[in-house]
Amino acid sequence: MKVFISWSGENSKHIAHALRDWLPMVLQAVRPWMSSYDIEKGARWHSEMTFQLQQSCFGILCLTPDNLSAPWVLFEAGALSKAIDGSRVVPYLYGFDPSELKGPLVQFQAAIANKEDTKRLIFSLNRAIEEDRLA
Repeated sequence: MKVFISWSGENSKHIAHALRDWLPMVLQAVRPWMSSYDIEKGARWHSEMTFQLQQSCFGILCLTPDNLSAPWVLFEAGALSKAIDGSRVVPYLYGFDPSELKGPLVQFQAAIANKEDTKRLIFSLNRAIEEDRLA
């Protein structure tokens, strides 16, 4: 199952990269995609981003206090939520609580970047993989 990992800013990028590397070790059916590592050199980045957003069944938004209103994160959240019926978009919060989310991001069930919520995120990914297999 393809998982789109969204980020904006250095802290968010480090979190996204760690998730990109770690997720397939935990759930082998997960194929994470992250723009800064998975767009081939020379490719048209906008076309590739659009294609990946349309193809992804699950999105993780790596959010920090400094990128809560980053235009690309908001764009990607909207694209992920509209692209696929029943899509899942998880704001993954580092350094703040879900009560601090504002705007369109409040509609998504968030996960805090801690052991307990990361475990719950894995359970949600696993359920999405099973649902995808049954569809």
